[in-house]
Amino acid sequence: MLRWFIVLVLIMTASLEALSDKEILNRADALMKTQNKGDEFRAYNDYKSLYLRSIMAENDGLRKTALQGIVKSGGKIKVDVSQYAEELLNLTAQSSVKKTTSTNQDIKIQPSNQFKSIKYAEQKLILKFDKELDSKQINHFTIFDVRKNSYKYVFDMNPALLIESQNLKVEGIQEIKLAQYNPKTLRLVLRNNEKMNINFKTDLDQLVIEIASLEKKEDEPVKIETKSLKQEIAPQVYSPKRVDKNKIIMIDAGHGGEDSGAVGYNRYREKVVVLQIATQLKSILLARGYKVYMSRSRDVFIKLKSRTQNANKINADIFVSIHANSVRNMKTQQDANGIECYFLSPSRSARAERIAEIENSADMSDMNAYGKQSFLSLLNNHNRIASNKLAIDLQDGMLGTLKYKYKNVRDGGVREGPFWVLVGAQMPSVLVEVGFISNPFEAQRLVNPEYQRDLAQGLANGIERYFINNS
Repeated sequence: MLRWFIVLVLIMTASLEALSDKEILNRADALMKTQNKGDEFRAYNDYKSLYLRSIMAENDGLRKTALQGIVKSGGKIKVDVSQYAEELLNLTAQSSVKKTTSTNQDIKIQPSNQFKSIKYAEQKLILKFDKELDSKQINHFTIFDVRKNSYKYVFDMNPALLIESQNLKVEGIQEIKLAQYNPKTLRLVLRNNEKMNINFKTDLDQLVIEIASLEKKEDEPVKIETKSLKQEIAPQVYSPKRVDKNKIIMIDAGHGGEDSGAVGYNRYREKVVVLQIATQLKSILLARGYKVYMSRSRDVFIKLKSRTQNANKINADIFVSIHANSVRNMKTQQDANGIECYFLSPSRSARAERIAEIENSADMSDMNAYGKQSFLSLLNNHNRIASNKLAIDLQDGMLGTLKYKYKNVRDGGVREGPFWVLVGAQMPSVLVEVGFISNPFEAQRLVNPEYQRDLAQGLANGIERYFINNS
């Protein structure tokens, strides 16, 4: 019910806009061309509005265009769009089958291109077929996989046939795989942990894919070497730009009182761990000169709606809610691990919905009424974009600090989720899952004061980075 309510509200929000579908699409496409990070966030939200409109209008053409935009823009801002990407793949495959299996005698069905060979030379991947290839037969898109922290460059050729799936090994590219996706569609996937510049063209019976040099990561560690010592310096999040210290930060330690939150390995309780981390974070931020408040500084229960209401009363600039993740299945407790950041948005991810269900369960007595009253007016594009940016900076801050010192710190990514604790916040707001308290290895780290301090240091770095980039 929560998911459909949120979707319905967003549909209502989209319907309030005076712009037509074409105008919104043109605006989103124009924003993507600017190569500006803020514009890419705005484009992402425009494409999502178009997607919701397409669902209401049952317009598959608009839905496909919107999904392509969501996947492209989501990949650039590193948001988990895997569910949208999967829907796009299915929609593309369905439309391809419809085109090639039409029984209308007036339509001339194009014969399939038989795949012959694939080779790599001089930074070009060349696929050869038995007959001339039309550029209209090629559908190309890029997916950023948050879970694997990798880019997937997908080429669908339709109609085209392959006798046997093939893998090609090329230095500098993690994976190149060619397989028959469905009876009429041949799919090529290039996967790499670093972003690549990809261009392609058809040349008679060949598909030529040009792979430019890899882009250097912004946060790549800096290496220095002295006569006696070679060491690697952790990525820094600071900038010469002046930071406005007159910012008000609300730190929300999740759960509390009779609501213990998750009870994980060795009976460690979520409410205790997150309060300890929140307290550490407060101390670090105060030392840096910020104004800091906490939704709770002791073991008491506070209603979800009161947390954001209090943040609104003090005119907080950001709201950061700290939680610890968990799974109940004993078989998956060893495997479930990682740090994640969520911002408020209707979720299409089963993972996000499962986590939200756990975090939302504590105080639902009057939340539905409160949410219905406030959701429409307070969940606006401006806060969603800013919250998305804040989530990315917090995630990068934590990973940049922890990975330098600790092994096996997993990046769970930045995700969308329907968390009630974020509903009603009139400022950028993020829910942080600092790790899995159900995982024996990760739980022991989470109760370690030194690890807590380092994690809080990473959060503080992320907050400062957000203020630097958005002041």
